[in-house]
Amino acid sequence: MASELVPSTRGQQIQPLQQLPQQLQPIQPLQQLQQQLQQLQPIQPSQPAPRPMGEIAPTTGGQQLNQPSNEIVPTTRGQPVSAMHALLGEVPAVKSDPTTTVPGILRNQPTNPIVPSSRSIQLMRGDRHLFSTSDDTAMTKQIRATHAPDGREFDVKPLLLIIEDIMHRATPTFLGAAAESQAHIDSWEDKAIHSGYSDILELLAYPINKTSSEIICKSSAGGDAHLITMALFQSLSSYAWEAKVTIAFAAFAVKYGEFWLVAQLYTTNPLAQSVAVLKELPEIMEHTVALKQKFEAVNNLIKAMLDVTQCIIKFKEIPSQYIKPESPEMVSAAAHIPTAVYWTVRSIVACSTILLNLIALGHEYIASAAESWELNSMAHRLANIKEHLERQMAFSNQIIDGKRLNDAYLALVRLFEISHIDNMKILKALIYSKEDQLPLYDGTNKRRASFDVLRRKHVLLLISDLDMSHEELSVLHQMYTESRQQPTRPESQYEVVWLPIVDGLSQWHDAKQKQFEFVQNNMPWYSVAHPTMLDPAAIKFIKENWGFTKKPQLVVLDPQGKESNRNALHMMWIWGSLAFPFTKAKEEALWKEETWRIELLADSIDHNLFLWVNENRYICLYGGEDIEWIRKFTTTARAVANAARIPLEMLYVGKSNPKERVRRNNSAIQVENLSHTLPDLTLIWFFWVRLESMWHSKVQHGMTVENDPIMQEIVTMLSFDGSEQGWAVFSRGSHEMAKGKGDTVYQCLSQFDRWKDKVVYPDGFVITLNEQLHELHTPHHCNRLILPGTTGQIPEKVVCAECGRPMERFIMYRCCTD
Repeated sequence: MASELVPSTRGQQIQPLQQLPQQLQPIQPLQQLQQQLQQLQPIQPSQPAPRPMGEIAPTTGGQQLNQPSNEIVPTTRGQPVSAMHALLGEVPAVKSDPTTTVPGILRNQPTNPIVPSSRSIQLMRGDRHLFSTSDDTAMTKQIRATHAPDGREFDVKPLLLIIEDIMHRATPTFLGAAAESQAHIDSWEDKAIHSGYSDILELLAYPINKTSSEIICKSSAGGDAHLITMALFQSLSSYAWEAKVTIAFAAFAVKYGEFWLVAQLYTTNPLAQSVAVLKELPEIMEHTVALKQKFEAVNNLIKAMLDVTQCIIKFKEIPSQYIKPESPEMVSAAAHIPTAVYWTVRSIVACSTILLNLIALGHEYIASAAESWELNSMAHRLANIKEHLERQMAFSNQIIDGKRLNDAYLALVRLFEISHIDNMKILKALIYSKEDQLPLYDGTNKRRASFDVLRRKHVLLLISDLDMSHEELSVLHQMYTESRQQPTRPESQYEVVWLPIVDGLSQWHDAKQKQFEFVQNNMPWYSVAHPTMLDPAAIKFIKENWGFTKKPQLVVLDPQGKESNRNALHMMWIWGSLAFPFTKAKEEALWKEETWRIELLADSIDHNLFLWVNENRYICLYGGEDIEWIRKFTTTARAVANAARIPLEMLYVGKSNPKERVRRNNSAIQVENLSHTLPDLTLIWFFWVRLESMWHSKVQHGMTVENDPIMQEIVTMLSFDGSEQGWAVFSRGSHEMAKGKGDTVYQCLSQFDRWKDKVVYPDGFVITLNEQLHELHTPHHCNRLILPGTTGQIPEKVVCAECGRPMERFIMYRCCTD
């Protein structure tokens, strides 16, 4: 559509939006502005009625194009493997190459007021009509009719990188653009060198310059914005969608960059000064305040164009091996790409026209309210297009990420199935690091380390989340430190590496970082330098193949990287470094050597135990939370020991998961001198976690209460802990043991006078006590076996250690005869 060309003092205006009458000011509400525009009478008597969007009409020179705005976001770069072209390139193009003569620029003409004609009003109404969704289908058909790609594919990302750099550097300083930093320059040059931009420019330099000339030619001739856009589509018909939009954008960037290059250099460079005089740039730059709003609108539109162009290129890079072109996700995305390309190119035409008008009219070129509205409308449309494409891209990326993760996971599974000369491939597959990053943190020396410190060694992968308990860390720390005291021993030839499994790494924050560093700094062994260095496929493998949920695990890899034990933590708790090399065969061999004795039950929780065993003293371990029972039991037991003249040592081992009540009991026992206590609640925790580990170890080897006497004793001890009352175990030497629940043991000791004559001294006290406890035993009982959340196999059936009946499985294992 055409509008009047009105000469000015500086020259001919190129396709201006006509000034509005004095009563129509930009501050008026948009609805009121539209109503007043509709009431204006045309100056020229006969004008055609406005056409709906997409209908092609002849044009006259002198029309101003109306244009949009946008915002810059960082680009993401990937490998250009396309799944879009099969959906976007089937329709042959309609070949045409319209050309127009650029009219001369008239100078020193008298200034006349610019009055909106009926034709210019129709143009603005028509452009508003272009924004309606109802016409998108017809417009898309027009666009597709020009599309006839010849099959060539171009990696246009390097070209977009140059466009971004031009726009970044060309941003006027009065819009708040900071002075160019050397860091940004170095960064861009480095990216450009490695992006292969010279190759793509060699192929596309001619179409870029041809398109640039075509935009200037047709815009200067006053062509309709839609027709100019469609003409560009005709010229670029043989290119793919992402190439069309990038070539057109680069064509605009050349002229836009030239304009601001001269504007920035004319005060210091003689050549730029001469060019600036011809463009009358000094006069323009003297009125930057008046032009600021116009430049802001153009700058915002350019940012929007960059955003949408980036989205279009990202869709081109979607790998077809993960999402097929015929998939619903790709079909939906492909349907919107032509429209996105159209509105981006249409915006390029708009920005070019404004730039030409600025050169033609200088600071006298002031945007009307209608032009500002149109720019904002186009910017809004581009923003909506970007938002829709980003949603589609996010959904596609979820699918791609899932398939890539699964492929990497399957590759890791295959890697564990084959033999290797060392453990390097396995470790590097689990822990990802860039070439310039050291992947490990040495907890002893507090510095980063390479994989070489683990080469051809037995590696124990300690797997946990960030909530690893103080007790677990403390006991492992002690065991590891002891193993390092004699590093030449065979059982010391292993290294530990902590693999922290953290869900939701995308929400990583300072609190998480501090928690990670706190745990890491309390570990003397190696750890992954940061949780993000664990490959997602490795985390999937750890959870699905090694069964990790939350409880810590100790996965053992031999010097060739082969898995030799899925969870050796139970072995570590039971035997410490003596369990090296922590294989299933070693575990089975250790159990064959074991019998139920006080050393196995209590191990090294108190150094006094070994002295008492060596001195052939009687030892009593007891527990529970009832302090009144503790007082009665210890007083009675000591009285019996005095009466029987036997050396008795008693040690309180509390209850699993010791809380404040056990702490208070410890204090009371110490103050009242009732018995020995453990100096640290961690040791109480360790006593019970060893018993639980024995149970798990036996279960993994198929042992049950029915076929294994040690398993029967383990279940009995755990049932004691699950009860609400106290309990006691008496022992002398390594093998004699008697045990019972609190009430039964107290009753038996209280009746010592009745059975003291049955004791055969000096070695028969424990044997006689055990016989008396069995006599007091009744078939009525209610035993509970409570186990924490665990890893590995959990049996469906556990029988009562007392009567052999199956326990009911709830949150605990329970057997009640009441």
